[in-house]
Amino acid sequence: MGGSPNSYVVSKTGSASTGTPKLYYSSEVEMAEITIQINVGIDVSKDWLDVVVIPSGETWRTENRDEAIRELIKKLEQLQPERIVVEATGGYEQMLTAQLYRAGLPLCRVNPKRTRYFARSMGLLAKTDTLDGKVLALFGERVKPPLTRLPSEKEQVLSALITRREQISNFLVAERNRLDTAPKKLHTSLNEHITWLKKELKQLEGEIDDFVNDDPDFKEKSDLLVEVQGVGKKTAAKLIADVPELGACDRKQIAALVGVAPYNRDSGRQSGQRFISGGRPDVRSILYMATLTATRRNPVIRVMYQRLLKAGKKKKVAIVACMRKLLTILNAILRDRSHWKIAFSA
Repeated sequence: MGGSPNSYVVSKTGSASTGTPKLYYSSEVEMAEITIQINVGIDVSKDWLDVVVIPSGETWRTENRDEAIRELIKKLEQLQPERIVVEATGGYEQMLTAQLYRAGLPLCRVNPKRTRYFARSMGLLAKTDTLDGKVLALFGERVKPPLTRLPSEKEQVLSALITRREQISNFLVAERNRLDTAPKKLHTSLNEHITWLKKELKQLEGEIDDFVNDDPDFKEKSDLLVEVQGVGKKTAAKLIADVPELGACDRKQIAALVGVAPYNRDSGRQSGQRFISGGRPDVRSILYMATLTATRRNPVIRVMYQRLLKAGKKKKVAIVACMRKLLTILNAILRDRSHWKIAFSA
């Protein structure tokens, strides 16, 4: 409806008490005509899904099983929600989120810490499955978190292979440490297990390399990333699998996503120390090791690192800053699908 904010329209029914026509400002009519957006919160447990819809307040519980989820999706498609908010719950949400994403529904997978802080800010200190679902729905309505882009099926397979390699590597370190202090009677068993773990680790690394090389998109990304000094095949594969957003975000977004963005802690005249928070710890760990190598072998990162140290920055602070710089370079390379150029990145 057009007109100025102070224009008005006349109600055809008039006032019930006086019988005279009732005047409404056009801006009020426009506000009344706004479509109410539906938001859904789903609290996930091992066996159950507790669904809450706002503003209707409708709630129900269904099983966290494939057939039940398919029926749930049919019902959600009829509601046409603005957002469906689900917490990351250590893997129990994966079947639900995968089917919601494939169905084209507006999925938001959020950090449980954020929703818990949100609940406390509203004075909701109690915790039940239904109440948690309501908090998630309210979080979607008021905070409006960005929609989640899930990894593709191939990215998930690659991520699973890399995770398994990391698990085997950790087992190998643990067994080697036990060998130093274990009685001699156990040495045979430990050595046999260490030999098996080495064989399994080598086999997994071969499978990962073959998986990346067999996919044209993965291979192109890997070849571009490993051109940057400090980034090896393991780092490239980890970034491809667990940071599918790399190349699709700006430098600030990708830094926050991985968890290397600096956050202020200032109040009044006090200027606190900057800190990093959140993100993806496993990605940050492998990026840290890549950056250590880059501070010695990458001309751009090495110059930046030495400059920060000369400016009086602590080594850990300088390394984190270099991590952010390296991540920005890799993000730009995949965004433009361009080769590594020192002059461009300096």
